[in-house]
Amino acid sequence: MTILVTGGAGFIGSNFVAGWLAGTDEPVVNLDKLTYAGNLANLESLRADERHRFVRGDIGDRAAMDALLKAHAPRAVVHFAAESHVDRSIHGPADFIQTNVVGTFTLLEAVRSYWGSLEPAAKAAFRFLHVSTDEVYGSLGEDDPAFSETTAYAPNSPYSASKAGSDHLVRAYHHTYGLPVVTTNCSNNYGPFQFPEKLIPLMIANALEGKPLPVYGDGRQVRDWLYVADHCEAIRLVLERGALGEVYNVGGNAERRNLEVVHTLCDILDAERPRSGGHRALIQFVTDRPGHDRRYAIDSRKIQGALGWRPRESFESGLAKTVRWYLGHADWVAQVRSGEYRRWIEKNYAERPAS
Repeated sequence: MTILVTGGAGFIGSNFVAGWLAGTDEPVVNLDKLTYAGNLANLESLRADERHRFVRGDIGDRAAMDALLKAHAPRAVVHFAAESHVDRSIHGPADFIQTNVVGTFTLLEAVRSYWGSLEPAAKAAFRFLHVSTDEVYGSLGEDDPAFSETTAYAPNSPYSASKAGSDHLVRAYHHTYGLPVVTTNCSNNYGPFQFPEKLIPLMIANALEGKPLPVYGDGRQVRDWLYVADHCEAIRLVLERGALGEVYNVGGNAERRNLEVVHTLCDILDAERPRSGGHRALIQFVTDRPGHDRRYAIDSRKIQGALGWRPRESFESGLAKTVRWYLGHADWVAQVRSGEYRRWIEKNYAERPAS
């Protein structure tokens, strides 16, 4: 018995793999292309673990996917692999279409062929779990109800459009071919090993170096924040007990404005690493990004009622854990903030005027 995890060297994927192996003896085959956000350093704690097998590969390579499935005969595929940053999708949407849409299609075709070859008992037990995002639902007004599993799709960025496309393909493969799929749509994750282009790790890294903390627009955009370990627990439950063909929204019950998040981070850093004048003095408002969604919110009642899942961390407890992890892993932060990272920061922020 084994499972195949795609994108398992990325932020959420590496947390999932480590958590999986901490809680079960079932082996993991971990496939990752190792683009800028896929990092073997995220998996360093598993280096000597014989239950973990890492394979460098691309979900868009059909021959490689066929060979991998044949060689390891997984009972399930957990599909994290994706391009996932809105700002990058604005600057270069082609990679997002190629990975998130074409790559997911290629993987589904390989999995459909493999699943069709299984013996009846193994075929009935097989699962394909697709990990997606709340951004496929678009943007909410201040007083609109939170996204539910029946909310109409209305993606507003190349990233969210590409993830919506992958969601639709997964749904279609279930309804057309009977492929046993389940899908999760999560809110904004945060926690250890998050690549420091995203809001929380970027602010931590900049604050520790005394650099400006760039906040888009007026900073009043609202997101629901989900600690990554809570998300991984939800995925394990959906894989184990989720109903075939169903979608489960996973949120942290922690709506916060972006500026509130930055303020809370600054206050935690003031306590952990005091700075003359305080870290809030580093905040700098910059021109908003194009098409910036105003609010996301997740209604998690379905997964709570059907599977008994609840987030264990509050936003405050999860954020404190996250800050302390980054403070204790300066070597990891320095390693990932490579030339590629610096080029990206310069491209996205250097020419963005203050507002």
